[in-house]
Amino acid sequence: MEPTEWYWDLERNVAVTADERGPGDRTLGPYRTKGEAENWKATSEARNETWDEADEEWEQAGTDPDDRRR
Repeated sequence: MEPTEWYWDLERNVAVTADERGPGDRTLGPYRTKGEAENWKATSEARNETWDEADEEWEQAGTDPDDRRR
């Protein structure tokens, strides 16, 4: 059995399999499981918090966080 990719459909507010997903600008993913797709918001918030903390560390160190992207 092949692994199934899951996506969060932003219009329907449901987790869908890859073959059910709509346009890319209306879905989030891929996720490994349906549960991960359903918890997209918590994952996104945790990731954003981590990035914000990293930016604060760069700022406190006197380094522009945008410098690391160049």
